[in-house]
Amino acid sequence: MKSLSVALALIAPAHAGLRFGCSSLTTQRLDPVVEPGANPSAHLHHIVGGNAFNATMTGDVGARGTCTTCEMSEDFSNYWTAVLYFKHPTNGSYHRVPVTNNAALAPGTKGGMTIYYTQHDFFTDDLKNQPIRAFPPGFRMTVGSPTTNTLDQAKGHIGLRYNCLQTTLNRGPEMVDFPTRPCPGGIFAVHHFPACWDGKNLDSPDHQSHMYNTITQDGFTNAPKCPASHPVRMPQVTYETVWDTTKFNSLWPSGAPNPFVWSFEGSSGYGTHADYMFGWKGDSLQRAMNKSECFYDGCGSITKQAMSVANQCTVPDMVGEDTEGCKFRAPRIQHRICH
Repeated sequence: MKSLSVALALIAPAHAGLRFGCSSLTTQRLDPVVEPGANPSAHLHHIVGGNAFNATMTGDVGARGTCTTCEMSEDFSNYWTAVLYFKHPTNGSYHRVPVTNNAALAPGTKGGMTIYYTQHDFFTDDLKNQPIRAFPPGFRMTVGSPTTNTLDQAKGHIGLRYNCLQTTLNRGPEMVDFPTRPCPGGIFAVHHFPACWDGKNLDSPDHQSHMYNTITQDGFTNAPKCPASHPVRMPQVTYETVWDTTKFNSLWPSGAPNPFVWSFEGSSGYGTHADYMFGWKGDSLQRAMNKSECFYDGCGSITKQAMSVANQCTVPDMVGEDTEGCKFRAPRIQHRICH
């Protein structure tokens, strides 16, 4: 049970990497990695991080950001995933599922995501044998794909998994697809990114080929040695999101199929995916990755902010549409829940 190691790390000493919360920044139909300049983009995203977020993002994002919803005040990166909806099994209406807090985050964190940058695993960093290089300005990547529609394909996306939460600490086993029964603590989604870079390209046409994934099992495990084609070892980035499905549990009839769908209209959880836009200020992430035997805040190498300050960070509504839900899906409109 891979998620057991995560829960243990939250209540026992852990000494490697960064773990911090980012409150929700915005929920909009924009995707500056996959569809730069498109307003709106194909489907809705839940976004956290810096206020440089826009339909188009190039160059040094960290230099342009002036605030961030993340606890680490030097992190102006943006992190985003698709948005979860509940589809009513009787009348077909759609209702956006809210995001709630993960366990052991800074007081005042509002929804958002938990972000990890690990050097090796939770308990060691192995920097003497495996130094870590921080991402360069302008770097971006994605993991997973909304077009994934078979179980075998989804199994191949190592590290993209779900948990049916009993509580935020009792996560249960990781699953490739959505849970098949109501979850007392909500649906937990995790996205692990690859850690090997080609050392040349800040992006690639598919937004993934400039990176290489050597991880062969789920959970927070060290990525094996990088290949010659992608020789540069980067931090292992992970997102965790807790979708508060609890208010819909009573509307899920016993024995009925899963009623939750992603905003790209996938009928299963196989198409889960995430985007990353690097935006740490200056050498702040490198300073943290150079620290040995540290966890949470890089042993003081990074400045933290109170979440009451982080929660004041906002971006304007650039699309101007209702994202809460709708009564019925419009016919013949692809990649959209409604409008």
